Amino acid sequence: MAKSIEKTAKTVQEAVHAALEELRTAEENVDIEVIEEGNKGIFGIIGNKMARVRVTLKETGGDKARMFLAQVFDKMKLNADIDVEEDENSVVLKVSGKDIGIIIGRRGETLDSLQYLASLIINKNRESYKRVVIDVENYRQKREDTLVKLANRLAERVVKYKKNITLEPMNPYERRIIHSSLQNNKYVETYSIGDEPNRKVVIRLR
Repeated sequence: MAKSIEKTAKTVQEAVHAALEELRTAEENVDIEVIEEGNKGIFGIIGNKMARVRVTLKETGGDKARMFLAQVFDKMKLNADIDVEEDENSVVLKVSGKDIGIIIGRRGETLDSLQYLASLIINKNRESYKRVVIDVENYRQKREDTLVKLANRLAERVVKYKKNITLEPMNPYERRIIHSSLQNNKYVETYSIGDEPNRKVVIRLR
């Protein structure tokens, strides 16, 4: 539920300013409802009435993604903490907790599916695309490190035995890591074959 506060001041502008300070945000991130306009009364003394406003934080993409994950985890009976980092171009959701390995799935397939669904929710009716990343216990970085090591090890085998090596099917994110890892390699090059979801990376001699 969006956070909302009410503020009273001599003018609507002052009341809004006080609310924005308390919420620690800018005016473009809130909805403003004027409850009382306020007035100075007769001669600025008699019948003086204060202005009152209700200021509500707009729901962000991160809020929507957090709510989606919380509902999924509730159905799965998982107790997990969700930390959200958001800027203009991306939303990163870091999940932590006990016994949450099930969220990752085989080679990250469950995690990728949740990330895809969260992306659909966040980007619905948006004019510009916002990238979504969901990570569990730093799995993404660990997986990337593993793939980089794998790419370099297989590249050495290709050079040694002078035979192409075709990797197992990977999602676009993981294939990109393999390509990136070997793009500056003097001896081998990479390309992809097949159709999703069975698209694979091939490593061959240059």
